[in-house]
Amino acid sequence: MSANSRRAAAVIRNRARANRAGSRARRAAATAARRVRTGPRSLATHVIATGAPLNVVAGATDALRTQARKAGIRGRAARIRRTLNGRARRAMTVHRYTAEQVAQIVANYKPRKAEYKAIRAALAA
Repeated sequence: MSANSRRAAAVIRNRARANRAGSRARRAAATAARRVRTGPRSLATHVIATGAPLNVVAGATDALRTQARKAGIRGRAARIRRTLNGRARRAMTVHRYTAEQVAQIVANYKPRKAEYKAIRAALAA
């Protein structure tokens, strides 16, 4: 196999990998958007539903959680069992928020970063 054909195969492999990653991200956003429409979901699910890149979801979610605490919006409590650090599944209390509650939280949220501003605009819409 020549160097050119190896390079060409690598380009095709990398392009296919990038296409699969993009498809996964789009599918996650579409699934999250459908779930948000059907009932209360976590703040992270609301942020993912905006189509935000996954590397900024955690930061935006933490900021929204802080704003929810300041506004006194608790959301509906739910118990889940989650695997932590590869160990046994631990019971945790989480909070799920309706679209109306997220709109109230976003009203107080004043982000500085451009990515977070885009998330805020999408959540407010």
